[in-house]
Amino acid sequence: MSDLAKPKSKPVQAVEDEAEEVEKKPEPQMCEVCGNSYDKTFQIITTRDGNESHHVFDSFECAVHALAPRCVHCGCMILGHGVEADGQMYCCAHCARTLGRRDLRDRAG
Repeated sequence: MSDLAKPKSKPVQAVEDEAEEVEKKPEPQMCEVCGNSYDKTFQIITTRDGNESHHVFDSFECAVHALAPRCVHCGCMILGHGVEADGQMYCCAHCARTLGRRDLRDRAG
């Protein structure tokens, strides 16, 4: 049998390393919103006033539910930019105007 026809074997160490990689699964973490334990969670770190907060979620839906700001007028979750004045978040300029903030606009220009 020629060298080209012989099956090539992997060194023992390489086989052991591959086995270890297959066995290493991330530990399931619990979503802070729904309580689901899942091995594909993700973490979001927020910073406010220099303090970090670590959050674990199993879906974007849960992350949005926990972290999206809410409009002070209608209460909807603000998923886009929204508008802000004096620390108050509004989903749109219409809601801001309803509460007397006539100086805010939805877009520049």
